Amino acid sequence: MSHLSSPPPKHKGEHKGHGLPRGSERGSSSRDKDRSVTVSSSGPMPAGGKGSRTNCSPSTPQKVPNRLINEKSPYLLQHAYNPVDWYPWGQEAFDKARKENKPIFLSVGYSTCHWCHMMEEESFQNEEIGRLLSEDFVSVKVDREERPDVDKVYMTFVQATSSGGGWPMNVWLTPNLQPFVGGTYFPPEDGLTRVGFRTVLLRIREQWKQNKNTLLENSQRVTAALLARSEISMGDRQLPPSGATMNSRCFQQLDEGYDEEYGGFAEAPKFPTPVILSFLFSYWLSHRLTQDGSRAQQMALHTLKMMANGGIRDHVGQGFHRYSTDRQWHIPHFEKMLYDQAQLAVAYSQAFQISGDEFYSDVARGILQYVARNLSHRSGGFCSAEDADSPPERGMQPKEGAFYVWTVKEVQQLLSEPVPGATEPLTSGQLLMKHYGLTEAGNISPSQDPKGELHGRNVLTVRYSLELTAARFGLDVEAVRTLLNTGLEKLFQARKHRPRPHLDSKMLASWNGLMVSGFAVTGAVLGLERLINYATNGAKFLKRHMFDMASGRLMRTCYAGSGGTVEHSNPPCWGFLEDYAFVVRGLLDLYEASQESSWLEWALRLQDAQDRLFWDSRGGGYFCSEAELGAGLPLRLKDDQDGAEPSANSVSAHNLLRLHGFTGHKDWMDKCVSLLTAFSERLRRVPVALPEMVRALSAHQQTLKQVLILANGDPSSFLSRQLPFLSTLRRLEDRATAYVCENQACSIPITEPCELRKLLHQ
Repeated sequence: MSHLSSPPPKHKGEHKGHGLPRGSERGSSSRDKDRSVTVSSSGPMPAGGKGSRTNCSPSTPQKVPNRLINEKSPYLLQHAYNPVDWYPWGQEAFDKARKENKPIFLSVGYSTCHWCHMMEEESFQNEEIGRLLSEDFVSVKVDREERPDVDKVYMTFVQATSSGGGWPMNVWLTPNLQPFVGGTYFPPEDGLTRVGFRTVLLRIREQWKQNKNTLLENSQRVTAALLARSEISMGDRQLPPSGATMNSRCFQQLDEGYDEEYGGFAEAPKFPTPVILSFLFSYWLSHRLTQDGSRAQQMALHTLKMMANGGIRDHVGQGFHRYSTDRQWHIPHFEKMLYDQAQLAVAYSQAFQISGDEFYSDVARGILQYVARNLSHRSGGFCSAEDADSPPERGMQPKEGAFYVWTVKEVQQLLSEPVPGATEPLTSGQLLMKHYGLTEAGNISPSQDPKGELHGRNVLTVRYSLELTAARFGLDVEAVRTLLNTGLEKLFQARKHRPRPHLDSKMLASWNGLMVSGFAVTGAVLGLERLINYATNGAKFLKRHMFDMASGRLMRTCYAGSGGTVEHSNPPCWGFLEDYAFVVRGLLDLYEASQESSWLEWALRLQDAQDRLFWDSRGGGYFCSEAELGAGLPLRLKDDQDGAEPSANSVSAHNLLRLHGFTGHKDWMDKCVSLLTAFSERLRRVPVALPEMVRALSAHQQTLKQVLILANGDPSSFLSRQLPFLSTLRRLEDRATAYVCENQACSIPITEPCELRKLLHQ
């Protein structure tokens, strides 16, 4: 295969390919990258190069909308006034391509993607480029969050034929939907060593006319190779690999890539990757008395602390940005994703459970405070994301990070009151600037701000401990804590007057399932009923607005309408594997937090639907999409990487184990074994790519303890009907009574918490 370009230097939104789970490799469902890496081809395309963000002069956007104006997706609506004859993904576009014998230009992105915005402004608003796309191609626009199956299939092609991938993703297809050229971000015009989007279009148009048969043959050959390479199946294997061995190997691979000073598992850019932190906590739990166990705990806790102190955390409004562009967690890519908040809330609450340090519980509460304030919908659902870009002032062009950064002058004006008792003249603004590292020149390196948009501005990042800041000015630690919190609140109130970043008000079943888990787990750990209530409302939203009672199927998306209403596309977008897996996990977490058996009952029903729609009865494991929904796509994949979000198969393995524990249904244990066996080769080769699945494998091969607490002793309860042996258990002296059970054999009854703790630690 030939390449249209060579890899450019690394910059915001990119990462080097390696074994650690980062989310954008192998077409996973994260947003870890949103700019060009390479342009690849399966046919004899001329060589060229990727361009920088060269300015072009697009004409004033047409006022007449194209057909995307009828879509619900915020991302598609952002392109509704392009001078491009856009089609949404669907049969109408495919039929046109076949009838007119034209290649399909497929462009995939999402509404809060910075480089998607850039390409829309530079190229898709350009009249000449619009004519080329409309006359010589059938142009199709896809929101990757609505159609993760389309994104995964063609990202697999781009990554297999180049050194990486990212968004926007641009792929040229035959009328039969087989890819033959792919890339990511293109500038509009050529640079000295780089090829622009207009030139790429002209070359592909010419190749389609002159060498179409060769392109088709190469496309078929590449598709066949991808099909063989992406197959995940049990084959002749009967059992999965050793959990202890995979556990140890995964830990060693993480240990080798660990950053001792700043935490995390790469140089830069750095991503939160909660699946890694969850694995490390589980590894510590099963190796508490070993040096490696202590090491795993230290790695996870230090990473979480450094992240929380860094600029990747929004110290003013709480919540976490998508990733850090540097090793120190200092300068983030500023978009905020729902799935990050959901998983990090769980990670920080687990850190509090393990360490007892309220620093972590405070961070978890802050994350959920942000979600409740900024991402919650009146219906009980949760919106997808907030953009990285926003106008510095009303009427100005959006700039990345404008909402979040500060000048020294702004802080001095807002926090000018003197601090009593300090050893030198000091205002509360000077105290805050010292603690959070603000400087007159700004604390953002020019290399992290190539356009100079953030010159003289600062990202808040904790530079000193409270104790050191207090000692520096001769103040009491608690006084400093109060002064800093008061200062942050004033900045928060002042920031309300800035134009807010765009809110992607699309609501996804999968991410809402993760968020139900986030609120339920944190609420249970911290003993906060109000957080569990948020989880309950989220689950009610999913059942009311994203579940079809007649078919028993989940819907993938719904949208915030006017006046707090919820709207759906017509026809509805049905759920993918990740929607079922993440919602089932959320319901199980909510059941454990609330003890409301209705959530367990619904989880069982959804698991039955997932098995019916996605299970591979021949090869084991779950396909990412329904066979009917993905009809026409050249590949039907099983996601094999835990990245920014866990693989749905990894989560499903955990769900099957938990459901077997709740019901005793042998079929779910059998499916779990088949799933883990199907992924054996991937687990053996790169266990660090599937840390969440390694956790499930370890849990499956260990004898798990169940803690049963009889609060009301009702033998007719739902759980008692599922597990008949529970009917033999009784409460003692009309008190809440606990039993610790293994393989449906239970301990003597326990009524004292200290006795239960002692038994669990044996």
